[in-house]
Amino acid sequence: MSPRPVDPAPLRLPLSLLLAVFGGVAAWAAFPGAVSRQGWWFTAVLAVTLLALATHRVRARRGFAAGLLFGLAFMFPHLSWSGTYVGLLPWSALTVACALFYAVLGAVLPRLQRARWRLAPLAVATGWVALEAARARFPFEGFPWGRLAFSQADAPTLGLAALGGSPAVTFGVALSGALLASAVLALLRLPAPAGAARGVPRLRPAVLFAVAAVAVAASGALVPRPTAAQDGTSSVAAVQGNVPEAGLEFNAERRAVLDNHARATEALARAVEAGTARQPDVVLWPENSSDIDPYENPDAAAVIERAARDVGAPLLVGAVLDGPGRYVSNTGLVVTPEDGLAGARDDDARHYVKQRPAPFGEYMPYRSFFRVFSDKVDLISRDFAHGDHVGLLRMGGVPVGDVICFEVAFDDTVRDSVRAGAQFLVVQTNNATFGYSDEAVQQLAMSRLRAVESGRAVVQISTVGVSAIISPDGVAHEESSLFTTDVLTGEVPLRSARTIATRVGDAPELVLTGLALLLLLTARSGDRRRPRGGRPVPARSADPVPTA
Repeated sequence: MSPRPVDPAPLRLPLSLLLAVFGGVAAWAAFPGAVSRQGWWFTAVLAVTLLALATHRVRARRGFAAGLLFGLAFMFPHLSWSGTYVGLLPWSALTVACALFYAVLGAVLPRLQRARWRLAPLAVATGWVALEAARARFPFEGFPWGRLAFSQADAPTLGLAALGGSPAVTFGVALSGALLASAVLALLRLPAPAGAARGVPRLRPAVLFAVAAVAVAASGALVPRPTAAQDGTSSVAAVQGNVPEAGLEFNAERRAVLDNHARATEALARAVEAGTARQPDVVLWPENSSDIDPYENPDAAAVIERAARDVGAPLLVGAVLDGPGRYVSNTGLVVTPEDGLAGARDDDARHYVKQRPAPFGEYMPYRSFFRVFSDKVDLISRDFAHGDHVGLLRMGGVPVGDVICFEVAFDDTVRDSVRAGAQFLVVQTNNATFGYSDEAVQQLAMSRLRAVESGRAVVQISTVGVSAIISPDGVAHEESSLFTTDVLTGEVPLRSARTIATRVGDAPELVLTGLALLLLLTARSGDRRRPRGGRPVPARSADPVPTA
């Protein structure tokens, strides 16, 4: 009779915590800019594997510590851009706030890995989705930056976005990592080999788990990503005008920034007139391309309207407007060659106010409280208003979905504009305040995911880069460099078909989160027998030990 398989003992504390740190570093390495321009997407799978192993059969308090170390090792380098010009304290505070979510995940992972019906990998994956769902909503309206899904722009798992949005991609990555952890645990359960004939059959569960992990990671490649135009095409020109200098004072010379974009647009107009460039149907300027309110400053209005007339196409301007009341508004304005700015502010089809201003970047929650820790809170002298309608604008008869900067990280903000009828999307952004950091390429990866999720072309246009025209399959074309003046031109397909992800909305995230709670509540109680000397304890019949 072959020896009975045994369940591995919990790892010793130092090794458990070390694995968690390595897992956090692996998560960071998966994202663009960390180790390469694209990042090593496959290390996101490894990150889940390492945290699952670090928390296997441990108590909740050790799981909390492991999760916290994972979160710190991941988020501190991943969010380094947040301290580019404001220093260590705000960067550290944001890191700790995000890391605490992973600490909670680490605390519940031991129980999730005791899920009944041999569903431990599923429990781990759904638990990860639940963590990201919470972090996208709390606190201060949420901060989804660093979702596993956003590391997958060059991975086969990206295709899952068309089925269930970013939660489906995160689920695929986490399930693959959890299956790989199960493969490792299955190997550790093997008895001491008394002969090859006995050992080989018991390798079967480990092999099956490993094969399943690869299959899940590759499954997204089977999802179709149609790119054909359904309603014709639109010729777009995206103008990256650049700024006088990087940093928090990027717009100290606000007129210079506006003039940069106007000059680049007028150069395009001359190229069109000379026959060396194609006449655009729409021209797109980025967020903060006019931080001078053109309704308050006739000179700024004249510059913008002249640019629209010269290029002979509707122009989307990123403008900061005074009001309502004590607020200012981060706005996308459609300026036409015929009407100029007239009527745009009162017409929802030509005027969009950012619905999700960034906390601590565009508005300061609990200002008096946070001033105790840093006087930099007063760098935000006036809070930005929250917009009250979906970002759907009409430009030359084409419905365009407008997403402003931070909003690209939120599923519902992007999805709502597609549901409202957008045939392609534009992400207006300003990356000047983050210098040459990884923030710009991290954001571009989000836009690429949104293209696949929505089945729409996406034009990301920044004041300083990185800008790109992205086809509906998530491939970035005409990509610009940081802190250069550039005009990106191309034909984008106009599409009206809705992906499954657009149709089902947040249902996948709600279902997976609900399943995580169910598996957590129904999981078996922990085995409180303490192994001596690190020796494994024989598995009970109820333990989810795979058999050949």
